[in-house]
Amino acid sequence: MIEGLPPHRPTHVLRLLTDERSARATTDLLGEMFDPTETAVAAFEAEDGVTWRLEAYFADAPDEDMVRDLIRPVVGDQADEAVFETIDQQDWVRASLEGLKPVRAGRFLVHGAHDREHVRAHDLAIEIEAALAFGTGHHGTTLGCLRALADVLKRGRPARVLDVGTGTGILAFAAARALRTPVIAGDLDPEAILTARANARLNGLGPSLRLYQGPGVEHPLARRARYFDLVFANILARPLRRLAPSLTRVVADGGTLVLSGLIERDVPGILSTYAHQGFHLAGRGVIEGWATLVLRRGGAAARPR
Repeated sequence: MIEGLPPHRPTHVLRLLTDERSARATTDLLGEMFDPTETAVAAFEAEDGVTWRLEAYFADAPDEDMVRDLIRPVVGDQADEAVFETIDQQDWVRASLEGLKPVRAGRFLVHGAHDREHVRAHDLAIEIEAALAFGTGHHGTTLGCLRALADVLKRGRPARVLDVGTGTGILAFAAARALRTPVIAGDLDPEAILTARANARLNGLGPSLRLYQGPGVEHPLARRARYFDLVFANILARPLRRLAPSLTRVVADGGTLVLSGLIERDVPGILSTYAHQGFHLAGRGVIEGWATLVLRRGGAAARPR
């Protein structure tokens, strides 16, 4: 699980080993206390199946004593064992690459160059060299969206696809590779656009990706009423609430809207927000505490199974 967007130029990292409950509580706490665009907090289960590794990346040097005091009520004396380290850009990229293991969702396989041997003959493979933008496929948010895409493709072939907040471009690449059609993708962050463009070239998908820089759908490429058959928005709960009117406006009649970047407690509020825009829940998945919602316009919500 990860809270916040990884900073594009992190300078410091906090590392701590603890139990699952404390790791999740600390992730939520730091995620609430720090700017999510300047700090990212991640917690992962260690190989022993008991210990959890918590890492917090900061764009600027944190007040170490303040952070220890902040997490002490949650982790107790383990706060004194938290290690703060300085990192540079090369360390950050190297660490990202080491953490990028092959991820499979149906026929989709996301991998780094060091794992090309895992690609099978009929895979829809996407090679990503993790860089300075969010989205490497192994986080529950991106993986949840890939699984949602695999399910959508079982029912049909959307002709027009939009990826809002594209990050490294994985979702746009997956759709373009599966559908063999150009995909429109945008991001507010210019660094993300550069990363997505480079990754598109790496995958031979440059001509299939039409990129724009801007907030939400505020660009002529994306601002098309009831135009897109499939829209991804893998961002965070707050911007998803704010963007609800504009996101739903561009989804075609009969189209699908896939939302992620949500922890489970965000789901009821997001469903209520989008219900007011005329969208109902058609499917959902949860991976490591992160929810992915599949919404469609009109009608009643499907009965829970």
